[in-house]
Amino acid sequence: MPQTKPTVLILTALALEYTAVRAYIEDREERVHLKGTRVEIGRLPDSPWQVAVSELGVGAERAAALATQLIEWLHPQAVFFVGVAGSLKDDIEIGDVVVGTQVYEIHSGKQTDEGFKVRPKALPSSHALEQAARSAARDLEGVEVHFAPIATGDVVLADAESDIARHIESHYNDAGAIEMEGSGAANAAHFNGQLDALVVRGISDRADANKRKADAGGSQKRAAAQAASVTVAVLRKHLPRDGGSGDSEEGPQVGSGGDRIDFRGGTFYGPVIGKQVGGR
Repeated sequence: MPQTKPTVLILTALALEYTAVRAYIEDREERVHLKGTRVEIGRLPDSPWQVAVSELGVGAERAAALATQLIEWLHPQAVFFVGVAGSLKDDIEIGDVVVGTQVYEIHSGKQTDEGFKVRPKALPSSHALEQAARSAARDLEGVEVHFAPIATGDVVLADAESDIARHIESHYNDAGAIEMEGSGAANAAHFNGQLDALVVRGISDRADANKRKADAGGSQKRAAAQAASVTVAVLRKHLPRDGGSGDSEEGPQVGSGGDRIDFRGGTFYGPVIGKQVGGR
């Protein structure tokens, strides 16, 4: 039976985010879903991954619908949403990268005659991908990586003194960045089942009145490039589920085939007869 190469799906909202990821993918081929959504699929050098990248447009609802469509079509092992965001912390600078430890939906709540009552919703990131990111970050040069929750809302925050800024500070004050699509992709992965998901955002502005000036200075392109570089570093650390663990001292003891068993780095083909003793 021919083996299908394991696939990871990388989603972006903007063209510059897509371009930053695309630069790492070789032997690209464009494919079109029956409903018109397009992806480019190619290989990531120095990794076991086949990568599918798609530019979805802006907004969490759109991201959720199209991510679900692509997940059902491509059956990836992992989903990333990669792009730019605004910083919510003084120590997270323009050009830094935030890896989302969880994603907040900041508009979740109930409006009453007593005011808006928040009903927080948070989706955790994949533990395996977060661990791969922490490992990769130790060896990255030229990029500062932060691990923090990411706030998602259908708003471009360009006023640090606005009502929505105060809302985030009051109810989601550990969030390191704000963006618009992460919760959509995270929800799509969550409802699919055991699908690893991670949001990786390069900081292009400080979510304040200087946003337009920062964008005009090329900060979005730089932030997108930083986020793409971190994502690629994560994928070179993280192995497909059937590929064993690169950090394991002995490696996998049992392979995936009925007539193939791995013995600590060696491979034996054929029937095996034996006896398990001593609890090993």
